[in-house]
Amino acid sequence: MLQPARKLAQISPFHVMELVKRADALQAAGQDIVHMSIGEPDFTAIPEVVEALERAAHAGRSQYTPALGLPALREAIARFQGEQLGAPIDPARVIITAGASGALTLACAALLDPGAEVLMADPAYPCNRHIVTAAGGVARLVETTPDTRFQLTARQVATHWRKDTAGVFVASPSNPTGTSITRAALAELVAEVKARGGFTLVDEIYLGLSYDAERRSAADLDEDLIIVSSFSKYFHMTGWRLGWLIVPPYLVPSFEKLAQNLVICAPSLAQEAALACFGPSALAEFEQRREAFRQRRDYLLPEFERLGLRVPVRPDGAFYIYADISAYASDSMAFAEAMLQQAGVCAVPGIDFGVAGAQHHMRFSYANSLERLQEAMARLGRWLG
Repeated sequence: MLQPARKLAQISPFHVMELVKRADALQAAGQDIVHMSIGEPDFTAIPEVVEALERAAHAGRSQYTPALGLPALREAIARFQGEQLGAPIDPARVIITAGASGALTLACAALLDPGAEVLMADPAYPCNRHIVTAAGGVARLVETTPDTRFQLTARQVATHWRKDTAGVFVASPSNPTGTSITRAALAELVAEVKARGGFTLVDEIYLGLSYDAERRSAADLDEDLIIVSSFSKYFHMTGWRLGWLIVPPYLVPSFEKLAQNLVICAPSLAQEAALACFGPSALAEFEQRREAFRQRRDYLLPEFERLGLRVPVRPDGAFYIYADISAYASDSMAFAEAMLQQAGVCAVPGIDFGVAGAQHHMRFSYANSLERLQEAMARLGRWLG
């Protein structure tokens, strides 16, 4: 039998997907399940985007685009960065990718030599570290705490940097915690990394879904930053597989060469449709939806406190609550399975996101309607007694 590459042994399964399979089986058998699991908005693409897709398809605009993406879309993203996220940039720095995962894959291929190490927070979204591994790098988790909002610090970078360390990965707001790093703390971290000749990659996939402070991209903090973002979360286009990178001007040719060889281009029809995201009425709709997410968060936080599910840090973005379940259990996977079977609520065990505190934390997604979230809280109240 053919053997897969040895590095695949370092890539662990995504436990939530197994739970979702069981939830689907329970639903098929007639049991009602409230999903607080998958990080996918319950909102879908707005009508303007769907209509733009239809026009582009009928006009035959489905051939390859330039490897860096449609010039008009790159310009629209640059305007959005400046007008909505407070960080004006040159459109020439924007690279359109096949989703944020495609963006991170491209960045890792461009920046990592075999064995190069990347520091990232523990807890963190698991696919990020697995993409590093698949690219031949080594993802090293660094334990974070509520004191730093579950974000890495400049001091931790200095402490954990080794001769094989190539860079640092930061997610703000973060999956699974929904917490952001302050601009001052990020500036200190970037300076620490830069002093060591490394790169800082900032995941801003959830930046559009920030609730408590000014939304400001890190793109203007330092021109050497690598920024990853996506149309999946704020723009609600998960299955359209469209994202973007912002890279230093001098790296654009290297990224373009890789994109030409690895993917040719991001989906052309999705690119054409995404142009409709940036009109005034479209942005107004996205802001209404952002407010709906905020209302859900503000409903859930006191409910979690009432249930004895402690939230160590108030989430300020994304659509996740990272809750401490230690009042009830010391095994997050067993707790998740029992909650699914007995209460009909599906959420993600902390073991998906790292090692630190993984057994006594759960990630709850509020990418579901307020009515369904209310039902989930009622069920958990009865189940937990």
